[in-house]
Amino acid sequence: MPDSFFAAKTRKRKRVTVKDSRPSSSRKVLKTSNGHVSAKVKVKGKSRAADEDLHSDGSGSGALDDLDLRADEVDPNESGEEDAGETPAEKRLRLAKLYLESVKESLADGEVDAAEIDKELISARLKQDVLEHAGKLHLFVADSFDFSHPPPTLRTRGHRFSVTSAVTSSDARFLFTSGKEGSIIKWDLRNGSRLATFHKLRPGGGKGKERATTETPGHSDEVLTLALSDDGRYLASAGKDRRVGVWDAEKGEWVRGFGGHRDTISAIAFRKGTLQLYTASYDRTIKLFDLSVMGYVETLFGHQDCILDLDALRAETVVSVGGRDKTVRFWKVVDETQLVFRGGGRSSIRELLEGGGLADFEEEQDRKGEKREGQTEKKHGYVEGSLECVAMIDESTFLSGGDSGSICLWSTQRKKPVFTHAVAHGFNETMSETEGLIRTPRWITALGALRYSDLFASGSWDGHIRLWKVDPRMKSFSAVGSFPVPGVVNSLQFVSPRKGSLDEASWAHVPPSKKSGPVLLVAGIGQEMRLGRWVTVKGDGSRNGALVLALYPRTLS
Repeated sequence: MPDSFFAAKTRKRKRVTVKDSRPSSSRKVLKTSNGHVSAKVKVKGKSRAADEDLHSDGSGSGALDDLDLRADEVDPNESGEEDAGETPAEKRLRLAKLYLESVKESLADGEVDAAEIDKELISARLKQDVLEHAGKLHLFVADSFDFSHPPPTLRTRGHRFSVTSAVTSSDARFLFTSGKEGSIIKWDLRNGSRLATFHKLRPGGGKGKERATTETPGHSDEVLTLALSDDGRYLASAGKDRRVGVWDAEKGEWVRGFGGHRDTISAIAFRKGTLQLYTASYDRTIKLFDLSVMGYVETLFGHQDCILDLDALRAETVVSVGGRDKTVRFWKVVDETQLVFRGGGRSSIRELLEGGGLADFEEEQDRKGEKREGQTEKKHGYVEGSLECVAMIDESTFLSGGDSGSICLWSTQRKKPVFTHAVAHGFNETMSETEGLIRTPRWITALGALRYSDLFASGSWDGHIRLWKVDPRMKSFSAVGSFPVPGVVNSLQFVSPRKGSLDEASWAHVPPSKKSGPVLLVAGIGQEMRLGRWVTVKGDGSRNGALVLALYPRTLS
């Protein structure tokens, strides 16, 4: 018999069976960092409706949790105070102190004297940041401006053909304009002088038939759109050569080119406060690039026609218009979903396609007909064939303009427009030998909104930029003023530079009594439309250039 000392002892582990009444595939047990155990249950629900509310944009009460209290200039890894044993409460306290220090530095730097920094100023700044992160309209400033007198104006001229886009930096130092001849011009906003010109390139040195690559330092065709990052670091440009160009705005040097689109790029926009860039193209797609890593992120599909314009704010959402598919699409990038809003007015065919009946539609038409019987003037309805431009007011409210001359106010809470202003820029009259006088509404060629405020502007070729005020209840809007601008308005942008940015600008006429700086309205003007030559305006002082208006609030007398 072998010795028991050399015998191997085999032990079997007992199986531990845990019986649960719920299926194991629908329950996950997660262990958090503080030792607690939480259960995450997956529930299969019904598919979301097409007109679902926007819950993931941070506009609710949870927006305060998403507020990043770290200053942009401060790197938490370099603070030297963070350690492995730091509790979440201590970390929040440390980041809050860093954020308050950055607020004090920004208030003391050019805006007010250091002696005026007190609790009220810091409290007002904190409230503004919280409301802006919440994504809701909170600036009611339209009534504070006097639009009855012409404001100080800066005009620039330097493009041979129509100016397609004009943008300025948030610090009001530089102005960039692009033209149909393929060039980009950098201007000094203080005196209107030209600083640099990025000319159109001819790849290969031939007649321009060769296609440019992503390494080519410039554009080889018409530049149709521009965008500046909030920090003023990068200038993005795009156009008919199907490439996105990234420039160093300060040095005026080419940084990087991105390809990927299969057709003309019609619109680009930066997400506020970040270096994420959205691009829209005639190939019916939207692409997302991240310039912090100089890389491509993803592509969004859904439009059935050429995308003509887009806009974005702080949340990870973007709004676009699809031309003749007559839809405005609200994209939730993180959720990979979209809300579809159909423009173009109502019709019996649309009622049937959307699942409705003709009874309600005919009754509404009869009621409208009875109202018209007592009117002496006959009003005509104009069918909208294409949506041309879009602008966001806040994270859940936006505007659209089309070739029927109407401006529509939309909300993510409703499928149909909240309010529509028809024929906003009047009629275009042409004389026909057979039909006589033909009156057609002028297109809405450009829209621009002051972010998170009740003020926006619209442009066409009637010789005026019209300013509008949104109702505080977000149910309608009304005209508050207009400025004469000859030519076709191809782009509009509102910028709120901080106080002191335009002190050296002789054209701005900054009065010393003003406690707050002006709001700049930047317009790109041309003799032709941005995307085509359907309308040509010559004479009456129309020039190819940019226009910068300094809007000052009223002073209490």
